[in-house]
Amino acid sequence: MAPPRLYLDWNATSPLHPHARDAVLRAMDLFGNPNSVHGEGRTVRAAIERARRQVATLAGADPAHVIFTSGATEAANMVLTPEFRMGRTPLAIGQLYYSAVEHPAVREGGRFPKEQTTEIPVTEAGVVDLDALGTLLAAHDKSSGLPMVAVMLVNNETGIVQPIADVAKIVQAHGGLLVVDAVQAAGRLKLDINAFGADFMIISSHKLGGPKGTGALITRGEVLMPRPLIHGGGQEKGHRSGTENSLAVIGFGAAAEAAVAEFDQRNEAVSALRDRLETGMRGAAPDVVIYGAAGQRVSNTTFFTLPGLKAETGQIAFDLEGVALSAGSACSSGKVGESHVLVAMGRDPKLGALRISLGFATTEEEIDRAISVFAKIAARRKPAGEAA
Repeated sequence: MAPPRLYLDWNATSPLHPHARDAVLRAMDLFGNPNSVHGEGRTVRAAIERARRQVATLAGADPAHVIFTSGATEAANMVLTPEFRMGRTPLAIGQLYYSAVEHPAVREGGRFPKEQTTEIPVTEAGVVDLDALGTLLAAHDKSSGLPMVAVMLVNNETGIVQPIADVAKIVQAHGGLLVVDAVQAAGRLKLDINAFGADFMIISSHKLGGPKGTGALITRGEVLMPRPLIHGGGQEKGHRSGTENSLAVIGFGAAAEAAVAEFDQRNEAVSALRDRLETGMRGAAPDVVIYGAAGQRVSNTTFFTLPGLKAETGQIAFDLEGVALSAGSACSSGKVGESHVLVAMGRDPKLGALRISLGFATTEEEIDRAISVFAKIAARRKPAGEAA
């Protein structure tokens, strides 16, 4: 009998946390519309507001500043717009500046025309080039509107942590707005929108043990807000119309609560497992290249190149051995292409890279099995320079 499949693709999506599963199952009996004033509606509304408080605690934010969306992509498209309001007064955003390693949901520029977007280079270490950012903002045409800068806190492929506090100081010095994609950071780093100096922060439910189909745009205040993306009945204080996905939102809140409660224990355990994994990988293939290993990464991510093994070939090989991992971001309908992150870091994307990402349910036995599979695949690869 074949061993059970091994899931090592937590950055793509996380299995439901038991706390979130229980919350969703209980919520299935709450059938009222949360915007109705009768008792059934008020019961669901109370559950949604509890989830809002739970997510706010995770983000270090005020619950009044949490806007539920269908996910991080919608949140990005909502906030990345040249049309804002300061209270009732229209406020123009003249240019969007985003780092070269951003997720496609940000790289596409949201509602900004292409000519109003500018890429910020990163260093060979994969972190934002702060000098380049300062130069770009110093040259920004202030007559066109304020500059907006979008930088992810943790890269979804490499796990590299960006120097958000330093980015925020530069953005603030030039009177700009800062949007932080914290999707891969939630549950893996302590979040605090105010301490980060961010004006807006994006998080996603299914990356931290909650259901798919919901996320949040978190704001530092309530005065400066983007033009709504979805118009209608005025839910979410008029910022995002449409009846809330109560089941997913309630599960999201429960997953956020678990991430806060288990933070220290979870990250200590996952960090030890990641170190065990990388030690085993280097032992089996000393020429393996692990990106970001010399810098600051989140505890759960290993992004690596095995010379002589193409990313697509490697992903299939691991899958045939019963191991689920990925070749970078899981956002392109299953396609395996060149990594824009490796390109931005000055690496040869044709080498290909694979990502192993761990989570709260990963065990030592699973890591040892992953090392064994890695060693098997490494042993049968083509010599570097030959087609794999």
